[in-house]
Amino acid sequence: QVQLAESGGGLVQAGGSLKLSCSTSGARASVNLMGWYRQTPGKERELVGRVYGTGNTDYADFVKGRFTISRDIRKNIMYLQMNNLKPEDTAVYSCNGQYYGRIIWGQGTQVTVSS
Repeated sequence: QVQLAESGGGLVQAGGSLKLSCSTSGARASVNLMGWYRQTPGKERELVGRVYGTGNTDYADFVKGRFTISRDIRKNIMYLQMNNLKPEDTAVYSCNGQYYGRIIWGQGTQVTVSS
């Protein structure tokens, strides 16, 4: 069974940084890792940023200039570098990917930013 797993979340003070990872398992071929999302209780999941096959990225306005998505193609891992974190960035962050036409989501990792 193909799975995605996020890691790297935790508690950080405002202004701090975290780097999240999205790794794959169970796949016989590369998973097309596509993007990062976040969700807080009572709110819908929102797009943080995504990466295209070309390697180009785009980001939600609320993270532009602070968050960066990168990939390790060989290891099939996607990263989210988060700098200058704000309390409003507190959320569960999850990644998604596509494998043979099927969209797969990870379970998410909690990021908590204290003021």
